[in-house]
Amino acid sequence: MIIFASRIIASLSMTKTEFNNLVITIGRKLYGNAYRILRDKEGSEDAVQEVFVKLWKMNAKIDEYESVEALAVTMVRNYCIDQIRRQKFQEPAGNNSFSLYQDPQPSPLEKLESSEMTAIMHSIINGLPQIYREIIQLRDIEELSYEEIADKTGQNINTLRVNLSRARKNVRDEFNKRNNESRGNKTIA
Repeated sequence: MIIFASRIIASLSMTKTEFNNLVITIGRKLYGNAYRILRDKEGSEDAVQEVFVKLWKMNAKIDEYESVEALAVTMVRNYCIDQIRRQKFQEPAGNNSFSLYQDPQPSPLEKLESSEMTAIMHSIINGLPQIYREIIQLRDIEELSYEEIADKTGQNINTLRVNLSRARKNVRDEFNKRNNESRGNKTIA
């Protein structure tokens, strides 16, 4: 992979030594980023190689970017996300074509689980202190901006962010606690 990439990028107004150092540095970083997203060795190597090919094809425009490394990292991330999206749309092996005609509506069990989950979340949110409950309502349910919430509550934006983070943590912790109790698992303090 690195040898192939060094041949491609060598044509970008760099010396071979400069390029080899760049490829070694960027190649490893790009592979690491790709692997974190894809969790697949071959797919990650393909992603890095594709990015180096794209960089080569755009070599005339490469000087327009402040950081080739930042550009390459972004390109790898986008390539990996595209690969994941493609995999989601491919039909899993072993399924017959009948699966294409399945009803997209949730099953009765899925509806029940969803309504139970909603009831649990409402119960947890209603149990929060008033300021946390209000912030969660405004931000996560009504989807107001931080500025709009700050105007309504009179809090500055930094305090608002801290309180929202704490509120979400309380909701998450309480949800996990209830989930573990319903399964018979004991939580460790």
